[in-house]
Amino acid sequence: MWSQDRARLRGVFYTAWKHFQAQAPLAGVETVIVETLLAHPEYQALFAREEVTEHEGGENNPFLHLGLHIALAEQIATDRPAGIVGEWRRIRDAAGDTHRAQHMMMTCLQDVLWAAQAGRRAPD
Repeated sequence: MWSQDRARLRGVFYTAWKHFQAQAPLAGVETVIVETLLAHPEYQALFAREEVTEHEGGENNPFLHLGLHIALAEQIATDRPAGIVGEWRRIRDAAGDTHRAQHMMMTCLQDVLWAAQAGRRAPD
């Protein structure tokens, strides 16, 4: 899925949603994309089309928002950085809602990415 080509990367989101809509088998990261889109009905109509602009569907960039969900899911699945699974469980239990807990953690992830980009350095 990972690419420096924006159109190709975004195409993975469109393809995953099309496969889901057609009840076709999902491959690789498509499952995570579809699960995330199912939790975000506000984006579903956008991905049924061929092109989504940066800020359609509200103030959030849908690609960034969904990408943060996917990045967090990968971090939790691999416990990287070490200890994130424990923090995930703590935050999820305190929030009482998995999706809300994801958004709480994604805020932190987004802040780290923004600071790295602003400082022109790798995320830490």
